Formats: sequence, structure tokens, C-alpha cells
Amino acid sequence: MIVMTLVVIGPVTKDLIVIGSEKSHRVGGATYFQSFVFEKFYEDYLALVNCDDESLVEDFPDLSKVKVIKKDNTHFFINDYPFEDNLNIRNQLSNFAHIPVLPSDLEGILPEKIDGFVINPLNRYDFPGETMEYLKSFNVPIFLSIQGFLRIPCKPVNENYTIKLDYFGELDSILSEVCAIFMDEAEAKVIGFDYDVDEIVITNGSFGSRVLADGEIKIDSVKCDDVVDTTGCGDTYMAAYVSHRLKNCSIEESGNFASLIASEKLKHSGHY
Repeated sequence: MIVMTLVVIGPVTKDLIVIGSEKSHRVGGATYFQSFVFEKFYEDYLALVNCDDESLVEDFPDLSKVKVIKKDNTHFFINDYPFEDNLNIRNQLSNFAHIPVLPSDLEGILPEKIDGFVINPLNRYDFPGETMEYLKSFNVPIFLSIQGFLRIPCKPVNENYTIKLDYFGELDSILSEVCAIFMDEAEAKVIGFDYDVDEIVITNGSFGSRVLADGEIKIDSVKCDDVVDTTGCGDTYMAAYVSHRLKNCSIEESGNFASLIASEKLKHSGHY
């Protein structure tokens, strides 16, 4: 039997979560949240994270499935939820660390057989064009989160910056040959939908999600009466969706499964 592996790449982060007057420090980043989903639903995965603080990977579900791409900084995010009774409203700040994943970082650490790539940029620096071209050369499905490519630093606050979404001129070339892209409705308003990809997955919190493929497929949200933490919910949805699509489930089946798993994540503080 040929063993193949899903390779998930993107920063692990130091996060400060503020909900009302309560503060907590946590490990975060899309690759971190997704690793818990893949651990349960797609066990043949490898997480590659770029950071300088290697202790952050100790919180991953299986240390044998994570490798650190050593850099000279680590992404830091503040997720501030000012209203405890409405966790859909979030103010976010970041240090906008410049720690790109380069082709030379990946050579020698990628598995011999690869099912696909899940790419999770948290800002525009994370995946330069040369890296995306290198990943495309493997000719396997690429599932890409859009959010990081749209983030730019705005108003400085101490050593961090508020985040603004803006169009990224290199998106056309970056998205060519990508299998599926993931975004929320706010990000969709910034970039539109005119891209040559098989699937465009757009999430909208408690209002559900939709997938643009051959037409539009609407996915209902799964109601959650006890929302504890929304941080990482979109990342969880993406991982659940990818895990099902790689098992040849339909778009509708994958979306409904992703909605269910995202709803379960809402009930827990931290990861799924």
C-alpha cells in the first residue's frame, strides 16, 4: 500500500484572547486548529509551521506529525471580542511578522508521496510567489485560505497593528492551478469571485456557508446554543471540508460535515 500524506503549511501563533474583561494566552494559527481536525478525520497529515518559538508545537495533538521551519520571529495576534454575548464581533491586531516560507525551507522535509497541500497564510509575507510555484510543481490538489493575502497593517497600537483587508494584485497568478480557495463573506467582498479555481468556499458564521462550483451550493449552519469561542472556527471548517473532499465526498456532503464540526468547535475554548 502506498502511504500518501496531506501537507498542511502555515504559521503557528501566540494569541491573546480577550472576551469582555477576561484575557487568556493561547497557541493559535490556522495550521494549529486544523491539525486537531485532521488528527481525527485524516490521520495521514504533516503540519509544517514557521516560527521562532519551537515550544509552541508542544500543544499540537501529535508531535510526530509537526515540523518547525525555524525563523527569527513568530506571529502574534490579539483577538478582542468586546461583547460577551456576541462573539461574531471581533477586533484583531497583529505584529505582521515577516517570516516567509521559502522553497529552500521545504526541500528535504516534504514526504515522498503527497495527497495535497493545505496552505494557510496569515499575512502577505508567508507564501511568496516563488513558494506557490514550487508547491504547484508537485501537481497535487492545493487548498488555500485567502485571508492572509488580504491582510495589511493599518493603525499602529503599541508594537502591533490593526488589520485592514485590501486587494492583493498578485492573487491571479497565486490562485492559478489551485483546487479550492476558502474565505469569509468580508473577504469575498474585497476580491470577488472571478478566479479559475474548481471550488470557492465562502463562510458566513451562523448564517451558514456556500460553495461556488458549477453553480452555487448553499450549506446551512448547525445551530450552537452554547457558543464559547469562535477563534479558529473558519480554520476548523476548512480542515473538515478538505478531509471529506479528499475522500471523494461530494461538495454538499463535505460542506455539511464541515458545518457540523465547526459548530462542535464553537462549544470549546481553543481547538476542536
